[in-house]
Amino acid sequence: MSASRPADGRPPQRALSAGFADFVDEAGFRRLIGAGAPEAARVRDVLARSLAKEPLAPDEAAVLLRAEAPELVEEIFDAARRLKRDVYGRRIVLFAPLYIGNLCVNDCGYCAFRASNPDSVRRTLSPVEVEAQVAALERSGHKRLILVFGEHPRYTPEFIADTVRRVAAVRTGHGEIRRVNINAAPLDVAGFRTVHEAGIGTYQVFQETYHRATYARYHPARTFKGDYDFRLDSPNRAFEAGCDDFGIGALFGLTDWRFDVLGLVAHARHLRERYGVGPHTLSFPRLQPASGVDLAGAPFVSDGDFKRLVAVLRLSVPYAGMILTAREPAALRREILGFGVSQIDAGSRIEIGGYTEAGDAQVMDREQFALSDLRPLDEVLRQLLEDGHVPSFCTACYRMGRTGEHFMEYAIPGFIERFCTPNALVTLTEYLQDYASAATREAGRRLVERELAAFPEGAAKESLRRRLQATRDGQHDLHE
Repeated sequence: MSASRPADGRPPQRALSAGFADFVDEAGFRRLIGAGAPEAARVRDVLARSLAKEPLAPDEAAVLLRAEAPELVEEIFDAARRLKRDVYGRRIVLFAPLYIGNLCVNDCGYCAFRASNPDSVRRTLSPVEVEAQVAALERSGHKRLILVFGEHPRYTPEFIADTVRRVAAVRTGHGEIRRVNINAAPLDVAGFRTVHEAGIGTYQVFQETYHRATYARYHPARTFKGDYDFRLDSPNRAFEAGCDDFGIGALFGLTDWRFDVLGLVAHARHLRERYGVGPHTLSFPRLQPASGVDLAGAPFVSDGDFKRLVAVLRLSVPYAGMILTAREPAALRREILGFGVSQIDAGSRIEIGGYTEAGDAQVMDREQFALSDLRPLDEVLRQLLEDGHVPSFCTACYRMGRTGEHFMEYAIPGFIERFCTPNALVTLTEYLQDYASAATREAGRRLVERELAAFPEGAAKESLRRRLQATRDGQHDLHE
């Protein structure tokens, strides 16, 4: 981002990785989408492959997208529920976003932070303000954050790395942030290496849409984000820099949602074939209203289609974590959790400074888009408990080095549920002891007792029982 611009005002051309490939076959995707309803036997063959925890190719994912018979659609949803249980169990990992700064040189047509929007209040948190935001999040019980930055010369890799280290150093009572993820502009290899060395978890870059013409319509060529190939190549450069946890995503509602499902499936397949490791997470936010943004004519995704795309992504990329954000309303989030979601945010504020300065209402000229689920963390967590999910604040795999290919080794065969449930229960017990309301503490106590009773007898159960009791006695961070 420090290179000077050419005389015509366009951003300078930026180098692509050695592993760059244009894996988006637009004509092929269109043929796959329009091929007609598949036979039931073909749908069931694809579902069987997915339930064997084999990642799907775009043509197989397209079979699931084209299924029309109600009984086949329900089989797709049932398979997604089963696969989610087999791979991730009933754990739901909780996190919160923290917006560090909304200065931006881009001009994305759907974003309130775009450079040409005069209504957006521009701000970058000072170091003291960052620490205050983190302290507020720690006081609510959060252990995992994602830091969000606009694309601007001020937000260099060094700035991002310094912010990560500052966040990780904050301690408030028993609170600490144990995993810091990043959502920021694509970097070159050296930039990714700088941020990786600061100890980040996952670095996210969303392609927004894999359809080139649509991408160009929303991201002007005169901006840095107008470089489709540089953005598409982001995970390649990150992997080559040593980052082995990378998250990809699409913003659904810019083009035909089925096209972008195939784009994500193809992207995951490319990364696994090229680097031996696919994306750590998949994100699938839907287009939402934003301050100063005109979304007339955008092909918004219906709730029914949204449920289908979540299920198909779960079945297509069985090893990846799937992130459902507070963009979606609480009732819909509650329903979709069963289709394959493994991570959600809770108690989220996306205004700059929102955790200490905003009231109950959203402040639209200070945030990127509208949120639909504004419930506090404790309320979200209690709903998860009542629905039989296991809320988790676990960060053990990241801190023990079980990332990248090692994560794939655990995730693909389905070991995560057995490996991670004990850590989830211990971190849940930490929350119940330190932060929970009385009602949430009681709901959590009942769930932990049920889970412990159902856990197979043996050394692992005895270890879990000891760690749970030690946590109740005031010890912290007893992960394995």
